[in-house]
Amino acid sequence: MTRVGRVNKGVTGTRVRFWPDRQIFTRDADFAYDELVTRARQTSFIVPGLELSIRDERGDEVRQERFRHDGGIAEFCEFLATDEAVTDVLRLRGVDHFTETVPLLDEAGHMTPQDVERELGVDVALRWGMGYDTEVRSFVNVIATPKGGSHLLGFERALTKTFNDAVRQTRGLMKAGESDLVKEDVLEGLTAVVTVRLAEPQFEGQTKEVLGTPAASRIVSRVVAAELKSFLSSTRKAEKAQARAVMEKVVNAARTRVAARQQRDTQRRKNALESSALPAKLADCRSNDVERSELFIVEGDSALGTAKLARDSEYQALLPIRGKILNTQKKSSGEMLQNTECAAIIQVVGAGSGRSFDLEQARYGKIIFMADADTDGAHIRCLLTTLFHKHMRELLTERRVYSAVPPLHRIELSNPKKGMDKYVYTYSDDELQRRLAELTKKGIRWKDPVQRYKGLGEMDADQLAETTMDPRHRTLRRITIDDAEGAEQVFEMLMGNDVAPRKDFIVQGAYEVDAEAIDA
Repeated sequence: MTRVGRVNKGVTGTRVRFWPDRQIFTRDADFAYDELVTRARQTSFIVPGLELSIRDERGDEVRQERFRHDGGIAEFCEFLATDEAVTDVLRLRGVDHFTETVPLLDEAGHMTPQDVERELGVDVALRWGMGYDTEVRSFVNVIATPKGGSHLLGFERALTKTFNDAVRQTRGLMKAGESDLVKEDVLEGLTAVVTVRLAEPQFEGQTKEVLGTPAASRIVSRVVAAELKSFLSSTRKAEKAQARAVMEKVVNAARTRVAARQQRDTQRRKNALESSALPAKLADCRSNDVERSELFIVEGDSALGTAKLARDSEYQALLPIRGKILNTQKKSSGEMLQNTECAAIIQVVGAGSGRSFDLEQARYGKIIFMADADTDGAHIRCLLTTLFHKHMRELLTERRVYSAVPPLHRIELSNPKKGMDKYVYTYSDDELQRRLAELTKKGIRWKDPVQRYKGLGEMDADQLAETTMDPRHRTLRRITIDDAEGAEQVFEMLMGNDVAPRKDFIVQGAYEVDAEAIDA
């Protein structure tokens, strides 16, 4: 050690400098800045009050990150969570003791097994959200255990048992004949950070990714069960409402799991007289080429009849729905699957829903909403988009969902010039006025009155094919998600249970409407 100078009074700490040994590391080995930042951020959460700084002086531009989180793992839990919250972040804490037999040196200098009393501290932060994904991080002291271990087993076991006891004791949540909750039901939408602290933890393997101390499972289970039970049975107004909400979410997840399993069983169940378990009203296509095939979700049986004549049955399938389907933003997954129209759509698409959705199983390359060009049709498209966004979102992110654009008017020309079609279609009132002005200027007459379509059923098959279904002539609007978080907020505002934000949005929009443009 060499003394190189004095440090200012009040400045404390330890600096560790590391140079990689090139006899061990390859010449092209380099520091991974992003991984170091992730590790520093994680450690600052696990050790509240600890400030960590990373400075990268490589290259022309210096990069630096500084982390300090006094809230500890509660802040970590909030950082990891990305969906809308059902509960606040809960802290489950406790300490217990256990006896461990370890080899120790005796007075004669021999290694003999002796019983040693250990203390194990448990600290868990968790919250449930509206989403389906589960994010659970576990740590022993400050060591991450990405593959879990005995502490994580105890945590999951306590969650499942405590929720089963709580929902059975709460009136109106589960019916007598319903099966018990399973781990996946409770973990749906959960974000959690599980930490334990103990001396000389036992790990499985050299990488220390799995905790092996057997007592950790029992102690974590006991602490989590006691603390979680206290929350679920709380009589405080705020906690009681959150407890009820998360229990309803877990029960709905269980019902969705059962309904999805029954749906899969139904799809697999075939006999000699039926070729598939798909809905009878589906007019399927002949092609099995997913990339080429298209599913039109058609509003009403009258439009279905015309669409059957207008489609190319080789690769275009039709599924009729009866008017406005269920607003799935306000309903649970279980209630959605019990709705005939929603269940039929999910069954026909063939990729499942929610957490079980598998894009590779989708039966069609394009999903096309085909509704009337009026306000009711717009509402139906909105409800369908809500269903796909909440339960089959990957179809939207992969840009496979479209809206057909049927015409609103048909102009029949009396004296079309050479090369002009006899019929001209327009898709809005503004476009109609512009097109009529152009025809007048060119001296082309048309038959009055101009036909205004009240619905798809009014169109002849050749008209529907030419304007809406034939890929050579039709126009499709692709429905996409550029900002997932922003889209989630908009759907919740416009389609969710909370009325106040929607009312504010409508009132604000009313001031921006031109009163003279209202067709009334």
